[in-house]
Amino acid sequence: MDFARLNGLRTLLDINTIPAGTYTSVAVTLANPQIGYLNVNPPARPTISMLNGTTSPAVTLTQSSVTIPLSTPLVVSTGNIIGLRFEFNLRNSIAVDGSGQVTGAVTPTLDLKAITPSEADAYVDDFIAGVVSVNAGGNSFIIQGPHGHQFTVNVNGQTEWEGSETISNLTSTSIVEISGALDRTAATFLADSVGILSEDRFFAGGLITYVNPPTNTATDFDLYVRSVLPSGTGFQSGEISTIDLTGNEKYFIYWMHNSWTNHFFNAGLMVPGQHISIGGPVANGAVTVKRVVLRQEGHTGTLVANSVNLNANTFQFNSNGLAGVLFNGPVTVYVTPFTRFGGGLKSLGDLSGNPTKPLRVVGLVLKDPIGSRCLWRAAWKNFPIDAFR
Repeated sequence: MDFARLNGLRTLLDINTIPAGTYTSVAVTLANPQIGYLNVNPPARPTISMLNGTTSPAVTLTQSSVTIPLSTPLVVSTGNIIGLRFEFNLRNSIAVDGSGQVTGAVTPTLDLKAITPSEADAYVDDFIAGVVSVNAGGNSFIIQGPHGHQFTVNVNGQTEWEGSETISNLTSTSIVEISGALDRTAATFLADSVGILSEDRFFAGGLITYVNPPTNTATDFDLYVRSVLPSGTGFQSGEISTIDLTGNEKYFIYWMHNSWTNHFFNAGLMVPGQHISIGGPVANGAVTVKRVVLRQEGHTGTLVANSVNLNANTFQFNSNGLAGVLFNGPVTVYVTPFTRFGGGLKSLGDLSGNPTKPLRVVGLVLKDPIGSRCLWRAAWKNFPIDAFR
């Protein structure tokens, strides 16, 4: 599981059956840790390096089993769904030396919380699965997730579809991204957003690490692949693949449900650090791209002192995560009336005092017309800005 790609976002890791009862702690067992990092030396294309148990330095777990007490007991009733929020704090888990270099030692720092389907934390921001069958008349379809479980997805008049598509556009070759909530008894999704990532049984998602050429219309780009469906196609998670563009691709922005998408994201508006997915037919490890979808991403970092502009609703932000090394400097964050503040923050004005706590910002990375980057607080979704430990 690539935990780093989920910073600030919630997905469904898996669903399992456990005996009814009350649980006050959770034992987590970890094995075979790997650490991936980017080598960025402009103007060369970035490369990826992986550390594991046999590399130098070797990756080692200081403890392979961790028992986490639950502040609120996990109460499991027969026939009901209950959730367990699982957050892995990578920054506090991966040891570095005095010069900031990874030592290979990993001390798992976990935060687990029991949640019910009615809680805000039970909302699934990002779940990707293949479509198995479609019941357009019944406003539902069946999907199969990465771990083989099948779920029924129900849609209604409030469900938003990307690119003006509808349930009639789904086929058994579609791969979709959905956002919504699980029903506590039926284990079905009620989707409030559905995006078709691929119509050709293949999807790969990850970070853009290089765009060629860096300005004007791109002819190819490098994708640090972080998720793939299905497996066995020649694309591997944890590797960088060069993706060729022909000019015939369709471009979408997940959660932007209008015709303006191409004004904000297209082959001329791609930039390193964007979280995207590609879809299209694949053969012998090469994909013919038909769809490119810009997707939301989370960044942890710090406020640039005295950068808050209340008139423009912006502030400057230094991202210190994986994608942040691709930005080559601070980015401008735009907030809207729909931006959700948390962690003690209530509004943009709360940042005017130059708080030193780390911030987590979730949104979309866009390229502005003159080529700089901004992390835009999209007005069509209540993405969060949080101050956290």
